[in-house]
Amino acid sequence: MLEKIKTPKDVKKLTLPELKKLAKDVRKRIIEVTAKNGGHIAPSLGATDLAIAILKIFNPIYDRIVWDVGHQSYAYKILTERNDRFDTLRQLNGISGFNNIFESKYDAFGVGHSSTSISAALGITTAKDLKHKKGRTVAIIGDGALTGGISFEAMNHVGHLQKNIIVILNDNNMSISKNVGALQAYLTNILVSRSYNAIKGKIWDLFQHFPLRIKRRLIWSAQKFEENLINSFVPNVIFEDLGFKYVGPVDGHNIGRMIKIFNKVKRNMTGPVMVHIVTQKGKGYEFAENDAPKFHGLGPFTIETGKVNHKKGISYSIFFGDTLCEIAKENKDVVAITAAMTDGTGLKKYAEKYPERFFDVGIAEQHAVTFAGGLATQGIKPFLAIYSTFLQRALDQVIHDIALQKLPVVFCIDRAGLVGEDGATHHGAFDLSYLNFVPNLVIMAPANAEEFAAMLKFAGNYQDGPIAIRYPRGYAFFCKKEITPVELGKYEVIQKGKDIAILGIGNAFDDAKKICEFMKKDFPKIKPFLINPRFMKPLDTKFLESLKSKVSTIFTLEDNSLIGGFGNVIKDFYSDSEIKVYSFGIPDNFVTHGKISELRKLIGINPEQIYKKIKTIIK
Repeated sequence: MLEKIKTPKDVKKLTLPELKKLAKDVRKRIIEVTAKNGGHIAPSLGATDLAIAILKIFNPIYDRIVWDVGHQSYAYKILTERNDRFDTLRQLNGISGFNNIFESKYDAFGVGHSSTSISAALGITTAKDLKHKKGRTVAIIGDGALTGGISFEAMNHVGHLQKNIIVILNDNNMSISKNVGALQAYLTNILVSRSYNAIKGKIWDLFQHFPLRIKRRLIWSAQKFEENLINSFVPNVIFEDLGFKYVGPVDGHNIGRMIKIFNKVKRNMTGPVMVHIVTQKGKGYEFAENDAPKFHGLGPFTIETGKVNHKKGISYSIFFGDTLCEIAKENKDVVAITAAMTDGTGLKKYAEKYPERFFDVGIAEQHAVTFAGGLATQGIKPFLAIYSTFLQRALDQVIHDIALQKLPVVFCIDRAGLVGEDGATHHGAFDLSYLNFVPNLVIMAPANAEEFAAMLKFAGNYQDGPIAIRYPRGYAFFCKKEITPVELGKYEVIQKGKDIAILGIGNAFDDAKKICEFMKKDFPKIKPFLINPRFMKPLDTKFLESLKSKVSTIFTLEDNSLIGGFGNVIKDFYSDSEIKVYSFGIPDNFVTHGKISELRKLIGINPEQIYKKIKTIIK
């Protein structure tokens, strides 16, 4: 059936049995491609029937469709003229794993970070009204994304403006059997019917003719009757309180039922409408159904077994979680915090071992930071594990609530640098830059796993203010030897030399080491300083000052933006000297998706490319 779909209009032509067959074909396509490329399989399998029902009723050009995060939208991509390119999902020069306005006219808004869909949809709807354009706007948001504060801010604004916006809540955290019964289905039919909404409108108009005191009493009584009726069956009346008309719950795998509901909502209901759809993550693939968290986002896997094709090794995330368990064993004041990323940040083991000292705050990065600050005021030692790209959302709290008060919170910044297939929305390219200007904050970056463990232990004992430790996505590199102790603001000199110094911070130190090896082969008479800085802040000013009499050229390497990054700081330090500083890092653009090795080559920062430029300079 899938081969018949060339444009979204073709979905509208299909009968219900054909739509069900289409859903099977789409799921098969998603499973086959994600098994090869990796990706967010469970959310998209769960939302496949929903995507089909949406395209059956709504026109994605005339009506604008906004998917939250984009984890759920693979079926939508396949059915909106991207099936022929779906094999390239998350690959270099291929289609993105998220919705992207530069990729397709059917993507109304670019996404990747959570909880933005309702805000964007409200903006689109308001703009349509200002330009006197017709068409509905639909936002699809998951129950997890609904925990994000921006969602409630948006719903509050929607309720105030009373714009014609349809929000579809894709709830995959509830039991369908508990809520989708015959009586609830009958009630939902009433709430979306034209006659019910017409009668409700006439009754409200009639109330306007009564004296104010009586009118208020009548309206209050009518609202309480309707609310109590809904409350008998519906768990989510908060939406009504926010100004939405609530519809549901509806079985998100009953395509015919969803089509009827969406059609009636589109034709009969005005103002903000919340349609509650209940789905199962991983629907149609047994392994994903049984372990949805594992199949939320993962690398290539074997379809027949559901096993991920792991290489041998331990990730920095898991290594972090294991090390924090050791620290927590020795220090009862240590707690771990994450914002809906328990598995992703490697804290699953910690959560099981120390449940009373573990806090998953949901998709609430701002709250997570200030919550950590409150804990720190009472002698607790919080370790907040968060992806670099998500810490951006809480920069004000880092500055105002933590650094300003010199609270000893430890920010464990996972996925720093290029992250690969998730692309521009998820690269951790800016943390060194945006954290460096914050006073009272110590910033560290380990070059290997042993150093990472030492930094975590150092941070656990540090009480003079906050510390940020950034580390990359991927397998931890073990140097397999004893490292020099970590001292505040002290660089590690790996090799002494003259004339040239090479500084590679954090994950970039391995590249610096390789470049030294290249130089030794091509320029045996040149012996550069090889330095592992360890600290972005504070600078080792004593050591940097000593280099003024020993070198004429310095090369810096980092997996952060060159603007405001480590190289920028070193250049500033030597601005009053004759030393020339050349920096290599992420350029001033948003880097696309692909394998990390491919992306490094694309932007010219793999060790061979950097060395080629260095050779030209030193010649």
